Amino acid sequence: MAKLLSCVLGPRLYKIYRERDSERAPSGVPETPTSVTAPPSSSWDTYYQPRALEKHADSILALASVFWSISYYSSPFAFFYLYRKGYLSLSKVVPFSHYAGTLLLLLAGVACLRGIGRWTNPQYRQFITILEATHRNQSAENKRQLANYNFDFKSWPVDFHWKEPSSRKESGGGPSCQGVALLRPEPLHRGTADTLLNRVKKLPCQITSYLVAHTLGRRMLYPGSVYLLQKALMPVLLQGQARLVEECNGRRAKLLACDGNEIDTMFVDRRETSEPQGQKLVICCEGNAGFYEVGCISTPLEAGYSVLGWNHPGFAGSTGVPFPQNEANAMDVVVQFAIYRLGFQPQDIIIYAWSIGGFTGGLVTRTVRQHLNLNNAEQLCRYQGPVLLIRRTKDEIITTTVPEDIMSNRGNDLLLKLLQYRYPCVMAEEGLQVVRQWLEASSQLEEASIFSRWEVEEDWCLSVLRSYQAERGPDFPWSVGEDMNADGRQQLALFLAQKHLHNFEATHCTPLPAQNFQMPWHL
Repeated sequence: MAKLLSCVLGPRLYKIYRERDSERAPSGVPETPTSVTAPPSSSWDTYYQPRALEKHADSILALASVFWSISYYSSPFAFFYLYRKGYLSLSKVVPFSHYAGTLLLLLAGVACLRGIGRWTNPQYRQFITILEATHRNQSAENKRQLANYNFDFKSWPVDFHWKEPSSRKESGGGPSCQGVALLRPEPLHRGTADTLLNRVKKLPCQITSYLVAHTLGRRMLYPGSVYLLQKALMPVLLQGQARLVEECNGRRAKLLACDGNEIDTMFVDRRETSEPQGQKLVICCEGNAGFYEVGCISTPLEAGYSVLGWNHPGFAGSTGVPFPQNEANAMDVVVQFAIYRLGFQPQDIIIYAWSIGGFTGGLVTRTVRQHLNLNNAEQLCRYQGPVLLIRRTKDEIITTTVPEDIMSNRGNDLLLKLLQYRYPCVMAEEGLQVVRQWLEASSQLEEASIFSRWEVEEDWCLSVLRSYQAERGPDFPWSVGEDMNADGRQQLALFLAQKHLHNFEATHCTPLPAQNFQMPWHL
């Protein structure tokens, strides 16, 4: 009876992966009392085959879930319509609640029938036994067997906690439960606080901005968090996960962030290969509609690097919503996981990020700045390590006019703000002007023409920068160029711009080829 209840309440099972010989437990090693022995993979189909009762019940519940999602998004319009028609009176609501209760009871009955269908299926019973054993004891053998199944990620046990003792002890406490301090609003200075009258005047706009950000705004900025889109992409995501697990020996893990969100990750380890780049870990940060299953993770994989992919909060297996603070908390636990559980040193970790859309104008500007501000340039300037920006010359998403107008590409602003912060004397008026001319070049021939016009000597630029670093240290900002003439600053500005930004002739969604995946320049 207990097993039947577990089948009723258990997660949906999507796929059973092919078990690899390298993952099987060595012979002669005794199993723990709570471990479960899985049958040979040859006797199981790699795709889970539900019985007819479970299959039809699942279809009914999935349809009900889609209708509920549509009702949720259209509820404001529905309530307005019902109010105008007078259907929200007590005499109308009571019969409606009876209908809703009857429908819920029918759906509960369908869920019970689905549980009976699962209970009669030996594949599902084997899976639920392994899942329960793993929740009781997360031994290496139990987790290895559980990794052979792809199921609803909500039921996956947590593999890494943000407060894990080994990580918090060495990092001096880490973030608090309120979140990573990086994105907290800084306190107002004396004399800058608004008066009560100004606050009252701003209140309507602030309320409107909040409502827009937490309804349409978040879903426009991060369409990947919309349930209906995820439902439509489910077959593609399952196929991508299968490829990563079966072909790349990927290991899935659930990380618990400090805000309570559960982050879905996939790790591919290449450290035991003969390729030197396998010792480097590339953490892939997907775009606003991207998932690690089908996203930019393919580029560093093809280049031979170890890779850690993760989904934004609210995307696929990750819980929560993708607001900036949640994003920072998620990234924090991902990096902690890479260092303290996977064993990579910080200097061997590379962050590879793909895009994020922007909004402009009117109320949207206020909404984004107050609630959805990712302040990329500010965060980039706080980073002291090497950086490489890849500008897509035909990008149709992050250009503010047309793709052909390369000067409207927002990547230009990131480069200029980064160089102005790190090398303020070099990026004075003369340096800024010549870098803008270089950014207007849309081909390698035009870039080379600008370099030859200003007679950029790379050896001289390198010697100046190395001498400054040896005397003053590596921390930015640098005062190099303060005693230099205009020609020297222009040469140095062009040299630095070329080292920090590479062009890639492609549109926004074109995957980056492996040969274009290069390490950032550093002295």
